[in-house]
Amino acid sequence: MTQLINQTAVITGAGRGIGQAIALKLASAGADVVCVDLKAEFCDETVQKAMSLGRKAWGVAANVSDAASVESASEQILAAAGKVDILVNNAGITKDGLLMRMSEADWDAVLDINLKGTFLFTKAFVRSFLKQRSGRIINIASVIGLIGNAGQCNYGASKAGVIGFTKSSARELASRGITVNAIAPGFIETAMTAKLGQDVREALMKQIPLGSLGQPDDVADAVLFLAGPGARYITGQVISVDGGMAM
Repeated sequence: MTQLINQTAVITGAGRGIGQAIALKLASAGADVVCVDLKAEFCDETVQKAMSLGRKAWGVAANVSDAASVESASEQILAAAGKVDILVNNAGITKDGLLMRMSEADWDAVLDINLKGTFLFTKAFVRSFLKQRSGRIINIASVIGLIGNAGQCNYGASKAGVIGFTKSSARELASRGITVNAIAPGFIETAMTAKLGQDVREALMKQIPLGSLGQPDDVADAVLFLAGPGARYITGQVISVDGGMAM
């Protein structure tokens, strides 16, 4: 596939799991990829795999919740790549716990990475998108931001915030040819879900009409669609990739 040839994509949280799958999917479609994580070496595997597909690839370190770190990373990225066409805000964490026991630190950590990080990385590249009068911004939200989940008030709030941010920034940037959309994954097979006990997995399956957990490539395929020419006229939307959970 070559629908993204001569384009550069930035993916945060690209060291593993969904972020890695997104980076490799975009690379397989012809994009050069900048893989961002807390440490550049976290992205070594992703970078090597992307380069094996014949694409340019870089690993860049950034703390997405720190404005100075994000600004430095964006300057480094633009200097190395020359331009950015696609931004995927994927970096995220969980710190689950019941509301009455949730610490302020756990609340702040999740909101800072998941929501503030999306804001900071988007802001860092908006000026260049505006100058080129084009750009695709794709934010990774969650089914939890749509339907909620006990024990995840911080995570649900952060992802609902990402959805609100997506819609508002889509309205703000549309006149310059920039689209902003979100994807709301359900429960996806990653290192995190691999730790779930069998009883928890069985309970989850009962909530999923399609009867199985998703794969990272399911999310990556949706990102590829929103990044590609077929999504030219789509903005401000949330695509659920959740096996029907939020239906």
